[in-house]
Amino acid sequence: MATKNLPMREALRQALREEMQRDERVFIMGEEVGKWHGTHRVTQGLYEEFGARRVRDTPISEMAIAGAAVGAAMAGLRPVAELMTINFAFLSLDAMINHAAKIHYMFNGQFTVPLVYRAATGWGNQATATHSHMPEPIFAHFPGMYVGVPSNAYDAKGMLKAAIRDENPVLFTETIALYPKPSPVPDEEYVLPIGKADIKRQGGDVTIVTYARGVEWSLQAADMLAKEGVEVEIVDMRWLRPLDMEPVFESFKKTNRCVVVEESLPMFSFGSEIAAQLQEAAFDYMDAPIKRVSAMDVPLPYAAEIELMALPNAQKIVDAVRGVL
Repeated sequence: MATKNLPMREALRQALREEMQRDERVFIMGEEVGKWHGTHRVTQGLYEEFGARRVRDTPISEMAIAGAAVGAAMAGLRPVAELMTINFAFLSLDAMINHAAKIHYMFNGQFTVPLVYRAATGWGNQATATHSHMPEPIFAHFPGMYVGVPSNAYDAKGMLKAAIRDENPVLFTETIALYPKPSPVPDEEYVLPIGKADIKRQGGDVTIVTYARGVEWSLQAADMLAKEGVEVEIVDMRWLRPLDMEPVFESFKKTNRCVVVEESLPMFSFGSEIAAQLQEAAFDYMDAPIKRVSAMDVPLPYAAEIELMALPNAQKIVDAVRGVL
């Protein structure tokens, strides 16, 4: 199978183009997605290719974008609504949580809401406290809303295509720091199943459970630890909902130790959920307390050096792995 090294934004653009070519019901909507080519250039060229009817610039109102996407999906279309950044999704929670996530259940299956909310996510780059969130666990809290969190270009393309084809509403977040990072992407079409985790590195000493940018930090830490003779196994969850715990359980039963890595905040978190499920399902295999590596429990500072102090990194993961050993 022929492959090309593509940055994640280009892989996402390919997914959008291929799905729009495949299904005329698919259309893109959002702020600056058309003539401006998207704030993060993911939709570049699609306006010229598909026209204003299928690549629709919207008013600057996240609630209007999210709500219109719900109506369009209920009426038989397949909107891909860009919220620009996840920070602005807080303005559209009513449409996303009270409507998109609940309509199929509340109407006893008479309606489906097949839409995708795309949003750039992640801390860093001195975007300050109000523009530096990674709140995916908040959205994964609610049944009815799928949450996809790719860690590389290959996964991003296959996961986005699956999200567009699915009958359920999906929040699909794209870590800003990963947009320019390349990885091999096949020329042939492929679709990755929703709700399936992936083993990114095999190892027998400690299980690292992570997602999105946490995979990059974990792989860096794994290289550092390998020089000490420690081999970690990295489970990339890919999806926070549906949450695929089987690979986590299988890995933990082999290693008996676990570190959970996430870019989001530590309180009421993804790490808390992983730790709880492990102690419920695999307590007899536990040889050390589960450790968590996350952003610090503070609004992200503006100063570059202090900002980096508040974020996870490879060295913090190495220290946590040493701790459980």
